[in-house]
Amino acid sequence: MRQVILADNQNITSFGIRFLLTQTGFENEISEAKDKRSILELLQVNSDALVVLDYTLFDFETVNELIVLNTRFKKTDWLLFSDVLSDDFLVNLLYNTNSFGIVLKNNSTDEIQTAIREALKGRRYICNYVSNILLDISKRNGETKRNENKLTATEQEILREIALGKTTKEIANQRFVSSHTIMTHRKNIFRKLNVNNIHEATKYAMRAGIVDMAEYYI
Repeated sequence: MRQVILADNQNITSFGIRFLLTQTGFENEISEAKDKRSILELLQVNSDALVVLDYTLFDFETVNELIVLNTRFKKTDWLLFSDVLSDDFLVNLLYNTNSFGIVLKNNSTDEIQTAIREALKGRRYICNYVSNILLDISKRNGETKRNENKLTATEQEILREIALGKTTKEIANQRFVSSHTIMTHRKNIFRKLNVNNIHEATKYAMRAGIVDMAEYYI
């Protein structure tokens, strides 16, 4: 039976995880980590451990730190056990690693216990709630990509200029065409994207990667 490192600073949660571990037949000693440094120290000794971690309670600065740990400790499995995790966090972590399972603290006891059981076997478990979030994200990205493909190359270029705050006259002068031509392109862009104003078009352009966030805020 593998070693378990419990990284959760909430006593009631820690007690609950210990109880659920015993319900799975786990009998080994459970090591407790109170901060990021102690997790690293314990992994130096038990690199093939299962880490049950509440990410929100520990001093990790970004999801990239977890990705680096996954690369460094290849035999380690992780079960994130938190209240709320952002969509960006979930996408970055789960699409860039294969050793992190996720179950939320408001999931049912049965699902939490299933997650623990699977994690002990080295299998990734993603709770139903998070799985549905990932499906929704995938669906939105697919719709965004389909909409982007509807725009011609010229329309994407003009949308980019609109999103960057250029006027119709400025875009027309830059492209050596009439303002009427740019207005026609603009109407077609808004119709294809099903947006009503520049603000909505700009939001789409940023989501689709037509405009870089850093460039937009310069």
